[in-house]
Amino acid sequence: MRGRSLAKPMTEPTPATARRLATLGGLELAVPQCPKGIGALIGTVDSAERIAGVKIAPLAVHPDDRGYFLEVQRLGEGLVRAFPPDTSQVSAALSYAGAIKAFHFHMRQTDCWTPAKGLFQVALVDLRLGSPTFGKRNTMYVGPLRPWQILIPPGVAHGYKVAGEESAMLIYMTDRFYDPSDEGRIAFDDPGIHYDWETQKR
Repeated sequence: MRGRSLAKPMTEPTPATARRLATLGGLELAVPQCPKGIGALIGTVDSAERIAGVKIAPLAVHPDDRGYFLEVQRLGEGLVRAFPPDTSQVSAALSYAGAIKAFHFHMRQTDCWTPAKGLFQVALVDLRLGSPTFGKRNTMYVGPLRPWQILIPPGVAHGYKVAGEESAMLIYMTDRFYDPSDEGRIAFDDPGIHYDWETQKR
């Protein structure tokens, strides 16, 4: 019929079909069963499509004829205002072009990411049973061309791919010191998350 779409709506992931993963206190995580794709593409810092608890803030980048400067964090301000000074840690990861690092998750730790160099395709997945956005996936393309900081709460799986032909530097602050017991892993090609890492625009 003219004017009507014949496409079937995608089925939203439900807890009933999820693969149980981990439990800590009142936080229970499970891997959703998602259709292949990248989920919601986040194009604005206040997008209504964001996973619950994920926060984004624009970052000021100051370019001149020598390069560019960015201020990464100030304790007690911005997205990390609640991070405790005594246990917070700042780290950096350099990844080569095309590298995929995914998926990590934490039961206790909150991350704040600052892409400092290169272009990142950031992928997030809500693993929290009981969350209003359980099973939702977010994708955002960030770096100096789109200078955003991203706050990632416990229970939200996260990973990235370095897009383009140059290496990329991610600076990230956590509200806890590194703790191997809180470093969860899910394969980048997990069949439940079913994230599509292939180039989307051809």
